[in-house]
Amino acid sequence: MVDAPKYVNEKVKIGVWLTNKRSSGKIAFLQLRDGSAFFQGVVVKNNVTPEVFELAKEVKQETSMWVTGIIHEDSRSKFGYEIEIETIEVISEAHDYPITPKEHGIDFLMDHRHLWLRSSRPHAVMRIRNEVIKATYDFFNDEGFIKIDAPILTGSAPEGTTTLFHTEYFDRDAYLSQSGQLYEEAGAEAFGKVFSFGPTFRAEKSKTRRHLIEFWMIEPEMAFMHQEESLEIQERYIAYLVTRVLKNCEMELKTLDRDPEVLKKYTILPYPRISYDEAIDMLKKGGFDLEWGVDFGSPEETFLADQFNQPVFVINYPKAIKPFYMKPHPTRDDVVICADLLAPEGYGEIIGGSERATDYNYLYDQIVKAGLDPKEYSWYLDLRKYGSVPHSGFGLGLERALTWLTGEDHVREAIPFPRLLNRIYP
Repeated sequence: MVDAPKYVNEKVKIGVWLTNKRSSGKIAFLQLRDGSAFFQGVVVKNNVTPEVFELAKEVKQETSMWVTGIIHEDSRSKFGYEIEIETIEVISEAHDYPITPKEHGIDFLMDHRHLWLRSSRPHAVMRIRNEVIKATYDFFNDEGFIKIDAPILTGSAPEGTTTLFHTEYFDRDAYLSQSGQLYEEAGAEAFGKVFSFGPTFRAEKSKTRRHLIEFWMIEPEMAFMHQEESLEIQERYIAYLVTRVLKNCEMELKTLDRDPEVLKKYTILPYPRISYDEAIDMLKKGGFDLEWGVDFGSPEETFLADQFNQPVFVINYPKAIKPFYMKPHPTRDDVVICADLLAPEGYGEIIGGSERATDYNYLYDQIVKAGLDPKEYSWYLDLRKYGSVPHSGFGLGLERALTWLTGEDHVREAIPFPRLLNRIYP
């Protein structure tokens, strides 16, 4: 049905499912979907056989059918087209479909996610997700990156061992990946600019609207690049994603009641940049009781983003709260060269990145201080022995960024299915 504009005033046959229906006596209105779009089918009593009209009134929600009829323009609907149905052929009749038009709680809907995907809002979110993924590949390919796939089972931790899922890989310890970053650094020193896109894991019980235990990360890594150049790529990337969604997902944004004028503001570059020090001062003036050196939570990130009404970079966080691989600041021992990009509207951090440490001895010492075994990172340290260069990178969490782009309330609405690891609800 997505091709309806090509077939106006022509007869077509479409495989559909029924999502809802109503009747006014002489006309039955069937709300239909075919996988590509949601649209209306109209059955006029005087124009069909009695059997067809009776079937249109009695057919049950989520019954699959073949419908034949004429495509008409319909300016009153979000889709813009409807089909005047002449015949209906039931393929498989559904009974007692559990997701009715009434309101259901998030727990119920996630337990029935395999069916909830058929509803208009998750359907719209998933189509926008698909556009974001397509746009990601286009952006990085156009920028001269190549895709490198990092392993999902690893022997080392990029961000500390406390959030690792442990398993055994034959005769040695292994972990579900927290990030592909360390491997992408190796890739960057081979190809210059690389990115990965794959699942990552955090062994932390997920009880907020922002966090997932299993999620997908886009992680670019760039050789011969300092942090400011990386920030420029990050903001161009986000603006590109927004532009693609605005261009290709107009109907989905309407379904989600997401105002495109709000999204358009996020294509204006550059994004503001503030230091961690400035952020602390702003928070204190805003009534927050906190001291320098703490990490920011949801309330703090929301407050900071609200001051700009645009994505905002917070740069140079304290060394003590950041991972071991970040490059130290050239004039300060207490901070590292890094940045988090905070999304507006209360969605929090969507990108975390940094310039990477390049000095072998410094990195070795940081690995030891983090309580990690340097032997497990010997290959990573090799990157500092054989032609080390300035390099930077970042990671974007797909689901949280998608939650922001779509304006949805809960990050679990941005995943196709509630995987086993993400079945802990708030």
